[in-house]
Amino acid sequence: MEKVAVIGAGTMGNGIAHVFAQKGFKVTLMDINEDALAKALATIGKNLDRMLAKERITEEDKKNTLANITVSTDIEGNLAGNELVVEAATENIDLKLKIFKHMDEFSDPDTILATNTSSISITKIAAVTNRPEKVIGMHFMNPVPVMKLVEVIRGYSTSDEVTNKIMSLSKELGKVPVEVNDYPGFVANRVLMPMINEAICTLYESVAGVEEIDTVMKLGMAHPMGPLQLADFIGLDVCLAIMNVLHDGFGNPKYAPCPLLVNMVTAGKLGRKSGEGFYVYTKGSKETVVSKSFV
Repeated sequence: MEKVAVIGAGTMGNGIAHVFAQKGFKVTLMDINEDALAKALATIGKNLDRMLAKERITEEDKKNTLANITVSTDIEGNLAGNELVVEAATENIDLKLKIFKHMDEFSDPDTILATNTSSISITKIAAVTNRPEKVIGMHFMNPVPVMKLVEVIRGYSTSDEVTNKIMSLSKELGKVPVEVNDYPGFVANRVLMPMINEAICTLYESVAGVEEIDTVMKLGMAHPMGPLQLADFIGLDVCLAIMNVLHDGFGNPKYAPCPLLVNMVTAGKLGRKSGEGFYVYTKGSKETVVSKSFV
C-alpha cells in the first residue's frame, strides 16, 4: 500500500495524515474548507518541530513527511487511485453516511474504506456502500502522532482479508492495533465515556468540585489526566454525542448523558476548543470554571 487519502482536516484527520506521511505513504488530505487545510498543515509542521526538538526525527524526516502530503478541497476528484481512504469527519452519523456514499461512488472498486469514528456503527456506515466487506473502523487515539492504540473495528460484513490488512498496516504505522467487534462505543468509549459521564454526575450532584474530582482520579487511580479535564480535551460535544450513541444503541438508562453535560453543550461550553468547559482556557493558564451549577 502506497497511496492513502484522508477526509477531514481537523484534529484527528491531520494527525492521521501525519503518521501515514511520516511512514512514507503518499497522502492526500482533503477537506471542504481551505482554512482547515492550511491550519492542518501548520499543525503537522508544529508537531514535527516538537519531534525534531526532542531528536526523535531529523530535519530530513520532517522535510520528507511534509513532501508526502498533498491537500485539496476537491474530494470527489481525489478519491480514485488510493488503496485506502480514511474518513475523519465530525462524529455525526448523517455526515458520515453522506461522505461514505461519495467514497464508495468515486473510489476504485478495490479501495478499502475506513472510518475513524469513535462510536458509530461500522455496519450502519457500510450499509450505504456497495462494498460492505471492504468497510472497517480505524479508531485512532488523540493525539494521533503520540498515542499507540488503534481500535480496528469489524463491521458485520467486514472480510477477514480487509481486517488482516488493516491490522498489519496499523503495525506498519508503529501503532498497536486491537481488533474489536461492532457494538456501540466499541471498547474504548464504552468504558471511558460512562466514567466521564459519572464524573460529571458527581459534580452535578455536588459530591465534590471539579479539581477535587480530577485529583482523586489522578492520584488515586494513577490517571495522567482527570476525567473532567479529559472531557474538556476530547470536547464536551463529542462526549455527549458518544453517550447518545451508547444510550440509543443499548437502550439502557445507565448510559443517559448527565443533564449538566447536556446543558453545557447547549450553552456552547465545549471544553478546550471553545475556551471554556469544566476549566477556563487562556494562553498559558488554566483555572476552574466558577458557576452556580458546579456548587
